[in-house]
Amino acid sequence: MAWPWVLAAVIVVIDQVTKNLVQAALAPGEGIILIPDFLNLVHAHNRGVAFGMLDGAGGWQVPLLAVVTFGVIIALGVWLFRLGRSEWGTRLALGLILGGAVGNLIDRVWLGYVVDFVDVHWKSVYHYPAFNVADSGITLGAMVLVGVLIREELAVRRDRAR
Repeated sequence: MAWPWVLAAVIVVIDQVTKNLVQAALAPGEGIILIPDFLNLVHAHNRGVAFGMLDGAGGWQVPLLAVVTFGVIIALGVWLFRLGRSEWGTRLALGLILGGAVGNLIDRVWLGYVVDFVDVHWKSVYHYPAFNVADSGITLGAMVLVGVLIREELAVRRDRAR
């Protein structure tokens, strides 16, 4: 079952292409309003983790995060390799997460930061941290995995109730 690996590769390619396009079009810190008061295209650098945590930690976090991410990629790859063919939901989730993790690891290793470019906000009331295609893959994969786990738990509870 190669399709989760292909999905991961597609996410990596789309992630890297979009990041390269943003870097070519915008200087760091620049942005373009796509939908006023809602969506901007920006060129942001994130040396930290999700939501910019540890971004200003001084640089020590970059190699640590790269090593941790590499370990997570290996663990998820082994998990995916060992999955049965019928576990399509988990395979989908792991393909999405792996693609996102590899995409962000490439940035972290080659650039020393992750390029983010999708900036969603609601006027000046709410501002979500900038993200990228890799982050979207990781988030969507995590949501699918949670859904799979909930479905499995509900099935176990139904079986116990019989």
